[in-house]
Amino acid sequence: MNFRKNGKTAVKTVLLLALTFSHYLYAATPEPEEAFNFNDTPLANPLEHPGWFKESFLDLRDDLKEALAADKKGIIVYFWQQRCPYCQKLMKVNFSLADIVTYTRRNFDLIPINIWGIDEVTDFQGNTLTERELSLREDTNFTPSLIFYDAEGAEALRLRGYYPPYKFRAALEYVADGHHKNETFARYLERAEGTLAFEPGELNDEPFFSPPPYALDRSRMSAEQPLAIFFERGECHACDILHAQPLQQPAINNLLQQFESIQLDIRSDTPILTPGGQRTTAKAWARELELFYTPSIIFFDKSGHEIIRVDSVVQFFRLRNVLNYISSRGYQNEPNYQSWRSNNRF
Repeated sequence: MNFRKNGKTAVKTVLLLALTFSHYLYAATPEPEEAFNFNDTPLANPLEHPGWFKESFLDLRDDLKEALAADKKGIIVYFWQQRCPYCQKLMKVNFSLADIVTYTRRNFDLIPINIWGIDEVTDFQGNTLTERELSLREDTNFTPSLIFYDAEGAEALRLRGYYPPYKFRAALEYVADGHHKNETFARYLERAEGTLAFEPGELNDEPFFSPPPYALDRSRMSAEQPLAIFFERGECHACDILHAQPLQQPAINNLLQQFESIQLDIRSDTPILTPGGQRTTAKAWARELELFYTPSIIFFDKSGHEIIRVDSVVQFFRLRNVLNYISSRGYQNEPNYQSWRSNNRF
């Protein structure tokens, strides 16, 4: 979409109408079931990428210049690994859809970076480092991770993990249409959802969720267990799958016994005293955390510091490993989850 109107009011009106229509169209179209429900063990065979991905010399400055010369809006740096089932979902689900492929190619060049690679990359500041070093610097805990850079070389959006087609379409439009210059992605989606009618819906309950009141302050006195906050909402298919599948597995349930677990409705005004001692509500806290996907699980240590978040599609293998990473205190010696994973097999 490219709206060029005279007058700020007209521009805002057209953008809002376009966003509302786009959001409604995508939300009304059922997402492919395989986007949420799949076996996420490592792939038996190495992943293959589409031929239209850019064959880059890995100088991001040159990549951006070439993209702009082709009248594109920027570049996407895509961090991946060879046997990543979530990367495969991005290829086989999202990039099997003609509209997503067409829109991506028209607006961006996509540059793949192997998180274990040794090829040299030159970043926008002229620093030279290996693919692996860049991946560590950018804290790519989950693959696929995608960083969108706009025409000025500024980071416009970061996606951690795999997102289903609707969210991915919205991300593409958010950057291509320049909304990142004025608002967060979470606010962009929230603004569109505000025009739609949603039934409140019941949340999926679990016996390990602690009841309110939610006095979670750990800033004054350390807790006995790490904390897992489940941000969810009613009428959420991905939330239903999380509860019906991974959370029903004995291995996951056993690990969660080592956590204090809280479930929050991302749209509610439920009072919260956060792990850092701030009085707020579930909705306001979710905005502050810039959450835009449900379910999102954020993990805090015993002192109330965020360790890691899982705010994208997740199945058994990834969730189990993240819980092991925290319960074993692996994060204390290795802050990068992927580095810890490479040395620990559960």
